[in-house]
Amino acid sequence: MEYIPQILFLVLIAVGFGLFGKSALRIRRNILLGRDLDRSDNPSVRLSTMLKVAMGQSKMVVRPIAGTLHLIVYIGFVLINIEVLEIMIDGLAGTHRVFAPILGGLYTVAISFFEVLGVLVIAACGIFLYRRNVMKIGRFHSTEMKGWPFKDANYILIIEIVLMSALLIMNAAEANFPADHRAAGPFLISGLIAPLFNGFDPSTLHIIERVCWWAHIIGIMFFLNYLPFSKHFHIMLAFPNVYYSKLTPKGQFNNLESVKKEVELMMDPNADPYAAAPAPDPNAAPQRFGAKDVQDLNWVQLMNAYSCTECGRCTSSCPANITGKKLSPRKIMMDTRDRLENVGAIIDLNKGTFVDDGKSLLHDHITPEELWACTSCNACTEACPINIDPLSIIIDLRRYLVMEESSMPAPLAPVMSSLENNGAPWQFSPSDRFNWATEEA
Repeated sequence: MEYIPQILFLVLIAVGFGLFGKSALRIRRNILLGRDLDRSDNPSVRLSTMLKVAMGQSKMVVRPIAGTLHLIVYIGFVLINIEVLEIMIDGLAGTHRVFAPILGGLYTVAISFFEVLGVLVIAACGIFLYRRNVMKIGRFHSTEMKGWPFKDANYILIIEIVLMSALLIMNAAEANFPADHRAAGPFLISGLIAPLFNGFDPSTLHIIERVCWWAHIIGIMFFLNYLPFSKHFHIMLAFPNVYYSKLTPKGQFNNLESVKKEVELMMDPNADPYAAAPAPDPNAAPQRFGAKDVQDLNWVQLMNAYSCTECGRCTSSCPANITGKKLSPRKIMMDTRDRLENVGAIIDLNKGTFVDDGKSLLHDHITPEELWACTSCNACTEACPINIDPLSIIIDLRRYLVMEESSMPAPLAPVMSSLENNGAPWQFSPSDRFNWATEEA
């Protein structure tokens, strides 16, 4: 009987981490459905960028209020997990505050510091809830944020408040234990609320302490397994997402290799224009210009979609969105993730094989009207706190519209035709391009 709590704890941890691992592998599989892309260059630059942007939160504090509050929650989340490590050891070994005798007086200082962080996290989450639900800040109430996306953010904030409160109540109850039954404490914050439990008999205090202890670890396991279904999976992906982000100038577009080869061949004076084209590789995947569905995007773009925090900084910085157009860079990322989840579900349903469902990212999730509203200004990529690049997805989808469907706004058609036929956007032959200089004044 004495080992039942340890057995139950072991089962809880095994099930919790097992389910999380299954979800994480599913997301990894979905990300790797994208095209290959080599982002192994400049590892030192990538590492420093990750440390500055992901760990240092350098782009978050551009908006001081939200940035500071997020920094508090971030630091609190990271450091308070040290106490979770102790709970894990205690649960498996059947001990109680295993680090207390090892650290001595330093233990009380450390837990008191964690409690201060816990209170700051509760306060920050409370302010976030107020900003979302009472102040109703515009970027949290856009069309794409209706329903689940809005509720998801509230759920996470409430879960964090409950987890921090459970720790404080647990410590406060233990502060009223007889001195010979206390492993440490009283601590700074829980010591202030400990008088609430004055007069409780030892057995009741023990029950309160144990209930809060179990509530905290069960809450942690629930939180862990909620993340893969939430926008808050960026907690896991923010670091690799920043590490593999684009290092070249934001305004620099990539060239389609197949088109580049055609242009190089046209400009090669030694090339035989009558030479037969090389035989296509029968095992190669069909060539597609741009992207129609998520499988046509690269794996970094798909990781971007799963990393999106839905904070709306990209959309609130987008000049097209500000002027009332339908484009929302945040919606582009959310739609990409939703479509990728749909594709993954189809693969799971068909035992590892994707069966065309007659739908695609383009048209069924993202409309041409949204894509053509983009000015390619890169305001969204500049604003994103974890270096997500919505513009790259927009450009790939627009490429498909133009090069595969010959679909574009009417004013662009003559420009595109002139570029193809004359090598310039003007409707006259290249040989006539300098005629203006010979005309009489």
